[in-house]
Amino acid sequence: MLRIKKLDIFILKSFCLLFMGTFFICLFIFMMQFLWRYVDEMVGKGLEMSVLAQFFFYSALTLVPVSLPLAILLAALITFGNFGERFELLAMKAAGISLLKIMRPLIVFITFICCVSFYFQNVIGPKAQTKLWTLLISMKQKSPEVDIPEGVFYDEIDGYNLYVKHKNRDTGMLYDVLIYNFENGFENAQIIKADSGRLEMTADKQHLYLHLYNGEQFENLKSQQMNKRNVPYRRETFSEKHALIEFDSNFNMVDNDIMTNQSNSKNMRMLQMGIDSMQNRTDSIGRAYFREAIKGTFRPAVLSKTDTLKLETARTTESNNVDSIFNASTLTQKQQILSDAVKKAESATSDWNFKSFNITQTEVSLRRHVTAWHEKLTMSLACLIFFFIGAPLGGIIRKGGLGMPVVVSVVIFIIYYIINNTGYKMARDGKWIAWMGMWCSTAILAPLGAFLTYKSNNDSVVLNADAYINWFKKIAGIRSVRHLYRKEVIIHDPDYANLPGELQALTAECRTYIEKKDLRRPPNYFKLWMNDAPRDEEMVKINDHMERLIEEMSNTRSVSLLTVLNNYPIIPVYAHVRPFRHYWMNLTCGIIVPIGLFLYFRIWAFRIRLAKDMERVIKLNGDVQRVIETDKNL
Repeated sequence: MLRIKKLDIFILKSFCLLFMGTFFICLFIFMMQFLWRYVDEMVGKGLEMSVLAQFFFYSALTLVPVSLPLAILLAALITFGNFGERFELLAMKAAGISLLKIMRPLIVFITFICCVSFYFQNVIGPKAQTKLWTLLISMKQKSPEVDIPEGVFYDEIDGYNLYVKHKNRDTGMLYDVLIYNFENGFENAQIIKADSGRLEMTADKQHLYLHLYNGEQFENLKSQQMNKRNVPYRRETFSEKHALIEFDSNFNMVDNDIMTNQSNSKNMRMLQMGIDSMQNRTDSIGRAYFREAIKGTFRPAVLSKTDTLKLETARTTESNNVDSIFNASTLTQKQQILSDAVKKAESATSDWNFKSFNITQTEVSLRRHVTAWHEKLTMSLACLIFFFIGAPLGGIIRKGGLGMPVVVSVVIFIIYYIINNTGYKMARDGKWIAWMGMWCSTAILAPLGAFLTYKSNNDSVVLNADAYINWFKKIAGIRSVRHLYRKEVIIHDPDYANLPGELQALTAECRTYIEKKDLRRPPNYFKLWMNDAPRDEEMVKINDHMERLIEEMSNTRSVSLLTVLNNYPIIPVYAHVRPFRHYWMNLTCGIIVPIGLFLYFRIWAFRIRLAKDMERVIKLNGDVQRVIETDKNL
């Protein structure tokens, strides 16, 4: 029997509240991006609020599947980052609950979100896409509102160009009006110049009513021709003139049938039917074109009985040699033959170009249908993949709020968008196989999600900055500095009676090691890489002895002694020997001379530094003994 625990309710509640907020934020961002692309189609056209409301509603429905993955990624990062920052994740793991068990209720919820995303793309999305693009096409075709600017030509009225030098916005009067009427063509333009005028819209919003006062009209009486020097025209002077101009300012919705063949307006069943029909059509047309190409476009010329010279020439040759027949023809016949050949070649070129265009358009539509079919699956699955990236990443980073999670989620989504968009374009253009291009982002991000989940479940430091800093310091030879402070509570005081003897023994070990190893001398290159002896355990014992003494003396109450202890070096005990434990790896480095030389000089530098560290330890041992003897606080 399924039992919902209080911990599952707590995790679901924490995630769902954040998910709702991040989803609407992401949806708003994508809607603003979409609006910015088509803002020019809406500005200045006097669209009603109902039309704009439909535009925002349908665009929101189409952008829901795109917003869900980013919202899930951001919500998972913030949720598990908050758990880690408030040590709630640590408490859950301390209680014996693994990360996968913590994620279990959310995995069920995200699976439900994947189904919702698929439903939106397969059922709601095609209908919303049809309505949205029909609305956009209708908005593009709507005429803009008539708002004639001052001092520039206004050409938004079809067939007319209007110029107004000045206008009174309070009364609507236009002054110094110049009108070019191109309805009968540029060569037969009517030019009207008036001192003032007024432009009004008729009640049915189908025409513009133009009132002009005190002006002149110029019009050609017949078409102008280049070979005529004088063209008759008509000039008319008027005190008042009225004209009616066709201008449909109503919003007319186009038919939904224009989106019938578009891939984004079909569900998966319709897409599969379209793919099958287009494949059958392409195959049948291709076979027909192939048979036609095999038969040949050009047919050999049939000689008539009157062409005696050509027949005689053809009989004298072993085969119908085209060159011999052509050479036997007269000059007029040769010109006719060449002209016919050129016409046939041009006709064949035009025919095959049309056939190529027909097949290419069908293939383009076919690829769009295939990519749309795969996109409905990949976009739904992206929700689950982004959760398996965001949840463990939030547990590793352990930073809540809107700072680091937002930065990380945006970077990951940009990477996903680049990979997905590249694969989509490659599949759409036919450069990649359709399923390969569409599933490319999933194939790359799914292993990343599995890797992060595994590392977070095992409490790995894969994204711990300190681990990478320490590794870099180790490679570069940068050492940390000791920071020993006086303790407020000391349980066991150092054994000051035995410490001088211990320090003298450490000094003797260091002197013996220096004399035995001769660290300042460069090591033998061949012995360094070919020697299979164990690593320098003697140095490890000396370092352990030193650290044990420092740890004991750090319990002192003497500030002077702590100051001396902070000067002891932190010794990398394996930096001056071969870099690898395996003999064959060291031998390989020695054989590859550039790498071997680099590591050789690095080991030599660490040997010289180790010699200086030994001398420094010997000197500090003496300083510690003097502090123990002279400091009265001990």
